[in-house]
Amino acid sequence: MKKTPLTNIDMVLKPIEISRGLPNDHYISDEVFEEEKQAVLFNNWSAIGTSKDIPEIGDAKPISFVGVPILIIRDETGAINVFQNTCRHRGMILVEKQTKISGVISCPYHSWCYKLNGELCATPMAGGVKLNTHEAINHAELGLNKIRSHVWQDIIFVNISNSAPEFVDYASKIINRWKEFEQPIYYGEENSYFSLTVNTNWKLAVENYAESYHLPFVHPTLNKISKVEDHYHIEEGGSFSGQGSLVYSQLKDKSGNAFPDFENLSSKWDTGSEYICFYPNVLLGVHRDHIYNIILEPVSTSKTIEHVSIYYAKKSNELRNLDNLKKENSEFWKSVFIEDVGVVEGMQKGRQGIHFDGGKFSPIMDSPTYLFHHWVATQINNHRK
Repeated sequence: MKKTPLTNIDMVLKPIEISRGLPNDHYISDEVFEEEKQAVLFNNWSAIGTSKDIPEIGDAKPISFVGVPILIIRDETGAINVFQNTCRHRGMILVEKQTKISGVISCPYHSWCYKLNGELCATPMAGGVKLNTHEAINHAELGLNKIRSHVWQDIIFVNISNSAPEFVDYASKIINRWKEFEQPIYYGEENSYFSLTVNTNWKLAVENYAESYHLPFVHPTLNKISKVEDHYHIEEGGSFSGQGSLVYSQLKDKSGNAFPDFENLSSKWDTGSEYICFYPNVLLGVHRDHIYNIILEPVSTSKTIEHVSIYYAKKSNELRNLDNLKKENSEFWKSVFIEDVGVVEGMQKGRQGIHFDGGKFSPIMDSPTYLFHHWVATQINNHRK
């Protein structure tokens, strides 16, 4: 017997003029959160971290991604591997905190050992007190469960269900749109990372970031620099949506110094910038002299951590004379994103209103947000079939 759907999303899939947003339960129901975990986050390429967090061979970082224990590690070749952080013997967590591993990954329970590439290499006393092997234990079949992963623009993406297209196909449209930025980028190090813990469903952070409609009401200072009328929609249904600005002024210090530009950019970027939500959980900003990513970590139905990292065109040691400018740049973006906290938390509270019907979109101003709703509903619909 076919299971009754948890929610009715038919109206979300209608054209924007007559559609409604996702029903309340998609923001407040733990049961729906579990459904979305599989349909939206696991079945697609979700971001879980950045390669800057494990810069050297042996660096290992354990995380929990919506409840799944994951281990990100850099092996002897310099490649980044992503594994389920679970021993194949009895299911023990292998690494509890960020560390550097020299040699092998050793399970703290019975000391089964794995190479940095995930291969099982030692099973102490598996055949008895003085015998480390047994014919029933095939090392070749018992390596760590590898999770499909890809690194793009320093972001580590994973496809946990192993059902998504190859990443280069999945992300081909955004890669092509920003092909000018397919060049080395460098983490700013000092003053270039911060995080915000927000009491809201992760999707509301995406929905807010996608549109410029709220600029004059939520970001009055930013709106003086880059007015809402200076913005345009970015709409690539099924992949990403967001906004661009025709007005971008480089930040400069008292001596008139600015960050160096990325190489060989077209004139579009002289005064332009773009801000895209790459589905499902990455928010991106590109400018002539710096880019940033925001990885949304869905902690629970109503809690999200926003991890913000800023990158430049030159290595940090080449920007020493601009350390204060980097700090100012980070503080500027942090102040902007903090201004959004009140509205995304307010929308989360508002979703407790039992008569709210998903909301009405402005066909002119809300189309990037509508496209995200439509994409989420499509993922859920496909999963329910």
